[in-house]
Order: sequence, then C-alpha cells, then structure tokens
Amino acid sequence: MADRFDLRRDIQLNTQIISAHYHEEDNRWIIQTNEDRTISAKYFITGVGCLSTANIPKFKGLDRFRGEWYHTGNWPKEEVNLKRKRVGVIGTGSTGIQVIPAIAPEVDHLTVFQRTPQYSVPSGNHPYDPEYLKQVKDNFESFKQKRRYSFGGFPNDVEARSSALDDTPEEREKLYESAWQKGGASSFFLETYQDLTINPESNETVSEFIRNKIRGIVHDPEVAEKLCPTYYYGTKRSIQDTGYYETFNRKNVSLADVKTNPIVEITPEGIRTTDGEYELDIIIFATGYDAMTGSLFKIDIRGKDRISLQEKWENGEQTKTYLGIATSGFPNMFMITGPESPSVLSNVPTSIEQHVEWISDCIKYLREKDIDIFEAKREAEDEWSKHCREVAETTLFTNTDSWYTGANIPGKPRRFLIYLGGVGPYREKCSEVASQGYEGFSLQSTLKKT
Repeated sequence: MADRFDLRRDIQLNTQIISAHYHEEDNRWIIQTNEDRTISAKYFITGVGCLSTANIPKFKGLDRFRGEWYHTGNWPKEEVNLKRKRVGVIGTGSTGIQVIPAIAPEVDHLTVFQRTPQYSVPSGNHPYDPEYLKQVKDNFESFKQKRRYSFGGFPNDVEARSSALDDTPEEREKLYESAWQKGGASSFFLETYQDLTINPESNETVSEFIRNKIRGIVHDPEVAEKLCPTYYYGTKRSIQDTGYYETFNRKNVSLADVKTNPIVEITPEGIRTTDGEYELDIIIFATGYDAMTGSLFKIDIRGKDRISLQEKWENGEQTKTYLGIATSGFPNMFMITGPESPSVLSNVPTSIEQHVEWISDCIKYLREKDIDIFEAKREAEDEWSKHCREVAETTLFTNTDSWYTGANIPGKPRRFLIYLGGVGPYREKCSEVASQGYEGFSLQSTLKKT
C-alpha cells in the first residue's frame, strides 16, 4: 500500500516524538524528536492510538528476577524460546486470552495469574467464502455506507431485537447460541438485543449464558467457577478467543487466583503470592495499556501560555475535548480517535477513517479561507464533554472498573472517555459542525500574507 499510494516519502520510521510546543508568536508547532530533529509545523495531528502505552505494574523485586520477562505490548522481534520452560502469564484481558492458548502446547508448564475473570466468546475465524467476497466487491459502496452510518461502525445486515426481556428463555437461548456459533463479540452486541448494555436484567441473561458455556467447557468445576465473571457482560473489553477456556483442561496449565491471593513480589526464582511461591523461567506481562490519555501524556504537549496537556486535563481528572478531535487552548492541534470520540467502542478503522477525512477537509477549508488559527471554544468543549458523560451514565459501562475508566492504572482518575452515542450519529454531528462553518470552533485570520 505504501508503494501503491507513494506514501514512503511522507513516513519517517523509528522516530519518537518527545515534545510538541505551540508558539503563539508565529502560530507554529515546534516538534522535537528523539534524534534531536526539530520540526516546525502549522498543524499538529496526533495519531498515537488509544492503546499503545504499555502498562507494566511496579511489582516489588522485578529487577531481581533471574529469568526472562516480557510485556505483550513490547514483544521482541526475535523469537522467544518457550519450549520446556515454566511460564507465568500475568493478566487475562484481551491479549492474555490470545497468548495463553497459543503458548500452552509449547511450554513445560503454564501458570495463569488471574485477578479478574473475563467473558470471552469464540472468535469465529474462518476463510471467507468466495461468493461473499464477490458480493462485497460488487456492492462495495453499499457496504462502505452501512459501515459509516451504522451504530458500531460495522456493515451489519442483522438488526438486534429491542429487549432480551421480550423473548422467552428458549428464544433467548436460541439467539445467543446462534451468536456463539457465528463467533465474534460484535455478534452478541449488534445482532442479539439492543438493551444488553443499559438494562441489568437483560445483561444478566447474556452473562449467565456465557458463564454456562464456561462451566460446560472447563472440566474442573472449581476452576470453571473461578473463570466465571460476575460483572456486567460487555462493560470491560469484549473479548473473543480461539480455545481459551479449553486450555484449562490441559494438564500443564494451572490457574492462580490473585484476587484471593494477591501477588506480593517477584522473587529471583519466580512470583510469590500470599499463598506461596511459583517458580518460573519466564514471566509474561499481559497487563494492558494506559488507555485513552496515556500515549498523549507521554509526549510533552504544550499549548497557549505553555500550559501542558496534562496540566490542562489535570492528569486526566478534567479531560475535556470537543468531538474528541480538539481541545481548547491548543490551536491547530487535532486528535485522531481522541478522548470522547467513539474510538475503542467502535469498529476502530471506521472511526479513524472518519477523523482523517474530517481533519483533512477542515485543513483544506482553513487554507481556502486564509484562516490561520483554529481552536475549540471552551463552552463547546464543556457542552460536548457533558453530553458524553450523560450518554455514558445511561449505560452499565460506568458501573464497572475497567481500562475504559482508567481503573487498571494505580492513581489514575476514574473517567469514562468514550462517546457511546454511536458511530453513525457521531459522524452526522461532526458533519453538521463542519457544514455550519465549524460551529464551536474559533477561526481567526491574524497573520500577514506574503
């Protein structure tokens, strides 16, 4: 793709941005790289991702561990030899659930350190039917429009029913079983019932369905119950897997419940919990990321009056944006899938595409109108942030501790920073703002033209 669209000339690999400071005197962003290169730009666009800053818990004694340790988010390019090794995986989120069944057949023994059990459904991966691919290609424009204006950003053909409570237990079971066999988390959310994330009783029907699946798959009843979650399904990251629960039927796999018996420290020989020590050769941290704001705060971003983004957002306590694209006090700065946009609770490529097109169209408009400074108004930002919170509070998401709320990072303020109003309605709101001459933004032409 890079060659086809001649993109290589616009890409600089292996480069880290250390800082980006806005200079009011000449309306430029001065960007510093890790190679001591300084870049001056009129516009600063962040595409750092919502999940790209690895979270490595500060366990006591890690520096004394004699074996090897890795974080799944910083996995080395070189092959890691796991054969005949005693391996411990800390974490059972999205990545842990992918890693565990993949390495279990290779290792001598695998200990899974689980704090919170997770709901996971089969991924349903399979080769695409040639007829389906032909249908997509022949009707690509229609698929694209469905994806862009649907609630989740997927081109779904099946519409979810209104409420799980409207059906009989037998009807619900049949629908959930169909979604389970089809595979994919989106099958449960977009093709079963619309009220799963807003009605506790409806949510319990799908939660218990998955718990019963776990009990039916895992042979040891005690282990099965430890793997059964109790929070509302879908309010943590919706996970899909290939043989995750089946892995616990292997003789070389054991489960350590660190909710009941927390990790005390990493020892030279392994991991010590309150109920004993586990000797290990390799530790794999599948402990996730500092989501939503972590990668933005990793860069020293400073706007007007040299106020940093961290200061403005009070380390995440007062994170506010306008449309998840801009934030007041930081002129000519755009964010792709920033906080308070659909981002990680959507088909992310769809959301990225929408932001890139909106920002590109905006910059084109600014150039055509000779506008030098483009900045979100504080009142528009306050109103959008309030709207995001109000929408979130109508759902069950805010009732669960998750990385959606920052609960996985010790000391991080608990804020839900994802817009839940839907990809299609969000796109329409962004288009409306643009069509009204970028309502909610301050547009200024102050620099002399030469």
